Amino acid sequence: MALALSIVFGPGVSAALSAPSRADVEGQFQRWIATDLWREAQNAGISKPAFDKAVSDLTLNWDLPDLVAPGTTPPKEQSQSQAEFSSPASYFSEKRLQGLAATGRTLASQHGSTLRKVEATYGVPGSILVAIWGRESGFGKAKMPYRALDVLATKAFMSTRKDMFQRELISALHMIEGGDVTAQQMRGSWAGALGQPQFMPTSFLKYAVDFDGDGKRDIWNSVPDTLASIANYLVKSGWQRGRDWGFEISIPDGVSCAQEGPDRAQPVSAWTAEGLTRISGKAFPSREIKQDAMMLVPAGTFGPEFLVTPNFYVIKEYNNSDLYALFIGNLADRIAGGSGAFKGSWGDVGKMLRSDVLAMQKALVAQGYDVGKVDGLPGFKTRRSLGEWQTKNGLTPTCYPSASLKAKLR
Repeated sequence: MALALSIVFGPGVSAALSAPSRADVEGQFQRWIATDLWREAQNAGISKPAFDKAVSDLTLNWDLPDLVAPGTTPPKEQSQSQAEFSSPASYFSEKRLQGLAATGRTLASQHGSTLRKVEATYGVPGSILVAIWGRESGFGKAKMPYRALDVLATKAFMSTRKDMFQRELISALHMIEGGDVTAQQMRGSWAGALGQPQFMPTSFLKYAVDFDGDGKRDIWNSVPDTLASIANYLVKSGWQRGRDWGFEISIPDGVSCAQEGPDRAQPVSAWTAEGLTRISGKAFPSREIKQDAMMLVPAGTFGPEFLVTPNFYVIKEYNNSDLYALFIGNLADRIAGGSGAFKGSWGDVGKMLRSDVLAMQKALVAQGYDVGKVDGLPGFKTRRSLGEWQTKNGLTPTCYPSASLKAKLR
């Protein structure tokens, strides 16, 4: 029976014994398009002819992850006992970074005229744009294997995040009716992200621009449109013209790592007064001295340490991950000036279990600490709360969960 159900419903779908057949689900899908989806599209201002043309050949993609077919049970929340926290070193593969940087420098030169025009218009350095372009789609070389409308419709009909994907599907219909792209041309990833900058449809409508002047916002084939659209995204997310993204630093003994986070920003001059220095030995740029910056220790004292500017958090708007933003910053520096890997090494952080971190967060909350979201993930509030607890209890702060710390924190 289990085998039969897995064949009927495909990977990622939890099937109950009374679940409808695939043919029944397909029928429900077509009725949903004609009724529920059309109602939402009509309310959003989509015309009936445009709607009918766009959805005429929509099909369910049963191979996508996180699907919950009608009549089946959503998967339970993933166990909190999985190993999550091995060293981040693998994220910063030197071979990959060197390859992306070499290609990025070549393309930055090849598209130099376009990048200068984009930077003059938006104020975002070309190296940042090329780094994001490379990270997101391999400079446009990555294949876009899916018809985006099929992905979005499938997930809007039967995924664990139906509402979000329905909004994205309606936005995709606006794109098609507006003439930016046809349904067949709208290719994307398994998650519905589109084109070379990997925009979701809502982001396309907000941020995509026609920079090559051909009358269309083409993030699939136009390099100028792609680079300018990324720049527009960053600017509208708060990019500060003329500022760096951040600097690798050395935190001296006696200065606690428990000062990180955007809510504890202070001028670079104040940080240097505490003894923080650039690990390169260079002085901080004069334009940064009076500007606010934030300490960032993504692996506590077990990894590289940074002072980051508000632009770092703008990069995180593109992908909400400290490691992603650091990857982009490092890759951009390599493209711009030929620099290399971070000087600090990513140490072994003990391969903590998510359930272990969750237990530590609960213990800290019980003692009055603000750890942010209690989810088993060591964000900056959890890291600095651990550092503050260590200091309070006579320990040298490391600002990162560890097995020895878990044994002490109960």
